[in-house]
Amino acid sequence: MKKFTKLALVSSLAISANAMAMQAMDDASLGATTGQDGINIGIGISRITIDKLFVHDNDGLSTKDATGTVIPTTALGGTGNAGAISIKGAKNSETITLTNGGTIDRKDQGIFIGANYQSLLATGNLADLQIDSDAGSGSGNTAFINIAAQVSGLEIHIGEIGVTASGANDPAVNIRRGGNDSNYNAILSGLSVKTGKMTANIQLGAAPQGAMIKLDSVMQGGLEIKNLGILDNSTNGAVVAVHPTAGPISTTGPGEIFIESIKVADANSTNLTMKASVSVFGESAANKGFVRIVSTNDKIDNYVKGIHLGSRTAGSIGDVEVQGLQTFYGASYDKGSMISISGH
Repeated sequence: MKKFTKLALVSSLAISANAMAMQAMDDASLGATTGQDGINIGIGISRITIDKLFVHDNDGLSTKDATGTVIPTTALGGTGNAGAISIKGAKNSETITLTNGGTIDRKDQGIFIGANYQSLLATGNLADLQIDSDAGSGSGNTAFINIAAQVSGLEIHIGEIGVTASGANDPAVNIRRGGNDSNYNAILSGLSVKTGKMTANIQLGAAPQGAMIKLDSVMQGGLEIKNLGILDNSTNGAVVAVHPTAGPISTTGPGEIFIESIKVADANSTNLTMKASVSVFGESAANKGFVRIVSTNDKIDNYVKGIHLGSRTAGSIGDVEVQGLQTFYGASYDKGSMISISGH
């Protein structure tokens, strides 16, 4: 059995290109694992980085409303030309200290996703999955796949979010389309998100749990968003005063609402309960289909620290604290919220 343990460990290390941590199983654990059917997957990735990300809107903002009536350009400014939401490295350098003690620069990548070393899974993996196939009740099409997922706490750092004109793809060169840097406006100067451990259950097929994805877990340490900057490029270069001798005084960059930190937790707690269902609805007489997210959370507390108006170097107006926030949805005023997402 000890030889089998060593073989399992060596195989795991050989398969995993990133060893954030495929840990050796002891004999008891191996016996429990091999004594039942199903598939266990440990995802040993220590970090994920993305240079740039684009979400293309191929027909832009329509020049007509739903009835076909032409919307004046002066009203909304729509041209029907393709644009894209863009995420890339921040314009300015900013050193970020990671939870493992290392550092990165916000300008070096658009998105950084790594393990929150203050909230790791016991296995040390970024995520663990247990996959089983079940015939269901046997009456009709009741078969399904069940995927139980445990996800490590994460730290996510985003460089800069903006909007750009969509580029043109040359299939003879590569599959990239990208954007037009000469037609680009930053919207968010960056943000960082830190989460605790989470669990989710995914069912594909009949989904007897009532939804494709069920979240019912407690995020240890709650949710925190740091260094969120919302930009207003319409004021870039705007005249804000006139000096009697020097003349007009203009802004040197876009205006910014900068928030140092946003923390969210259950009421009177440091943790955040996650209870939600995600379902995908197909085409019907009413619409072409959509994704629905139903959250059934109880009251939460929210603490917003360091609100700076105008620029991040401006003086803070202070902190905002919200205790016992509760949302409701539907005619029966159920606790939580319902969000539907679809294309148009």
